[in-house]
Amino acid sequence: MKSESQDIKTASPDNARRNRMIGSACLGVVVGMVGLAYASVPLYRIFCQVTGYGGTTQVADIGSEAVIEETLIIRFDANVANDLNWSFQSAQAPMTIRIGETRTARYTATSQSSERSAGTAVFNVTPVWAGAYFFKIECFCFSEQELAAGETADMPVEFYVDPEIVDDPSFPGLSAITLSYTFFPEELSEPVRVSENDTKQSLIRVAGDFEFNAQISTRNQTMKTGE
Repeated sequence: MKSESQDIKTASPDNARRNRMIGSACLGVVVGMVGLAYASVPLYRIFCQVTGYGGTTQVADIGSEAVIEETLIIRFDANVANDLNWSFQSAQAPMTIRIGETRTARYTATSQSSERSAGTAVFNVTPVWAGAYFFKIECFCFSEQELAAGETADMPVEFYVDPEIVDDPSFPGLSAITLSYTFFPEELSEPVRVSENDTKQSLIRVAGDFEFNAQISTRNQTMKTGE
């Protein structure tokens, strides 16, 4: 008859194997969750851009192929995060547009900082369902904006509203869309610094290449003359 200690010793390798499997599974779940957390931001952004979810607007290379008679009022809203020392406002009064018509609206931003600073504008439209039909062709929000101390910049946005909006079940009764921007601070891009030594080395390399090519050219010319 086996003792209790022998039973425990016999069972321990299986228990250890089982514990390792459970530990590996838990580690895989944690790694997967971390990966999803990092991937969720760009995936969520793509989802919003495709569907217009949350009022996210769309991007187009050219204007609409059709312009219809129905009109909408477009209003323009401007905001700045507390930690960005800029003033930002719409320079555009509300405009009445024909649906499908390409128009340009203007915003202005002024840096109130004592040094150069940068910001990026996030955007949406209300009502949020209209984001799927609001297309931008050109916009300052497509890239980071930098302003010198005290600088004022004109910031245009070229847009149109897709005529397919009239087929949306929510369209009846819609009279206006508000385009809203909020600027948030960004770290300034560091310029590429080239040392004096790097510049000298580049000049030496260029001069060396020139001399080598000149020697090859002279040698080829001499060979041709000899023929």
